[in-house]
Amino acid sequence: MTTPPLPQAGSGKRSRRLLAVLRLLGEQESVGLHRLVDELGVSVATVRRDLADLEAQGLLTRTHGGARTAAAAVEVPVRLRAGTSHHLKELIARRAATFLPEGPYAVAIGGGTTAAEVARALRFRPDLTIVTNSLTTAGEIGSRPNLRVLMTGGVVRPHSFELVGVLAENTFTALNVGTAFLGADGLSAEGGVTTHDETEARTNAAMIRSAQRTVVVADSSKVGRVTLARVAALDGIDDVVTDEHADPGELERMRAAGARVHVVGDRDRSGPVD
Repeated sequence: MTTPPLPQAGSGKRSRRLLAVLRLLGEQESVGLHRLVDELGVSVATVRRDLADLEAQGLLTRTHGGARTAAAAVEVPVRLRAGTSHHLKELIARRAATFLPEGPYAVAIGGGTTAAEVARALRFRPDLTIVTNSLTTAGEIGSRPNLRVLMTGGVVRPHSFELVGVLAENTFTALNVGTAFLGADGLSAEGGVTTHDETEARTNAAMIRSAQRTVVVADSSKVGRVTLARVAALDGIDDVVTDEHADPGELERMRAAGARVHVVGDRDRSGPVD
């Protein structure tokens, strides 16, 4: 019997609604159907469809009166995250892309939606080599004739569409790049750069070691969070680019820990980086 594909998030509006359900379950172990209807401002039928989709992805368990937290649900899939805070991620990526010098250059780009935006911001850049372990990023830019795209080997993580493990680590170890652009699930002065998966953390650490400069790109929802596996301490990161909604106190602590912190906002809106 063929396993049906996991449901897609659809529109940005629906993505935000699904994430709101997960946030409510993060605050308490279970939530009733009628509370979800009131909080989300949609019909009972719509909430039931959303719950069915989230259950199919292993992110919650439906109950007779609503839903409860799934024990294994620790990471929101990339297809849900892709529709959230898109304009801020685009601004973060555009700022990060300006850090590169002129002329032929090599970069590494990790997984995650904000890192994928960096690849899009660089898509018109000439004489650029991009090394990536992200299937999403490779699919976005692999056909660009002005770019040379190198893909690592590794095991595919279904939540993030990243290649991880020894093969990916060995690829990064064998190469030298000028700048690594790295996403994060958590970013704080105390916890450093963190992710949900220890194998992904080791792969990202290998990427950092291959680079002369490391730039972490993360929207404000990641700032102040600490997740399971540490990729690097803040003193091992050169630059952090985030948005103006990040906690100012945490940003100051990150500066004190040794990172250069760059903050973008709506004032930074401009055309694409060429």
